[in-house]
Amino acid sequence: MKSLPLLASTLAAVSALSTPLFAHAGTDDFAAGPVFNNYGKHAPVPDVSVSPQQQFKVAFDVAKGADVGKVNRKFDSLARFINMHVTNGAKLENIQLALVVHGSATLDVINNAAYQKKKGEDNGNLDLLRALMDKGVRVIVCGQSSAANDVSSEMLIEGVEMDLSAMTAHARLSEQGFSTNPF
Repeated sequence: MKSLPLLASTLAAVSALSTPLFAHAGTDDFAAGPVFNNYGKHAPVPDVSVSPQQQFKVAFDVAKGADVGKVNRKFDSLARFINMHVTNGAKLENIQLALVVHGSATLDVINNAAYQKKKGEDNGNLDLLRALMDKGVRVIVCGQSSAANDVSSEMLIEGVEMDLSAMTAHARLSEQGFSTNPF
């Protein structure tokens, strides 16, 4: 069994040599910006860049609502997508995103007065959604989920669109060349 110590020392040497190559960013390395300074924290990834000519057309699907008064982490993913890609070379004008909202997340896209009436607190998603829409992100809410949650179009945050269903919205976005983010 002389080979067992040799194997162990070889594995230790390989591990020691490869550790810097596979080092991961710590939570302190995550930062917001450059497009959204209060949202979309991301970590640097050395030696990875995005061509300025790269075009992105991505739809995000969110069905789970945030805790009352909190930012929906899935909504923040769109700010993170934009921040990390612009940081790494993409042009903002080449990024087209859509947020398709349904299920309990439907209440996260209603205006503050309606949210206060339903939840008793301020809607923590207002600033983020306004910032996203100001950068061209389309926010589309499911009409079926809206009906199930007793949400009318008048209750939506200004700029939020309503479609027949989330399925309809995804089908229409697919026809326009959007891929669906699987996360």
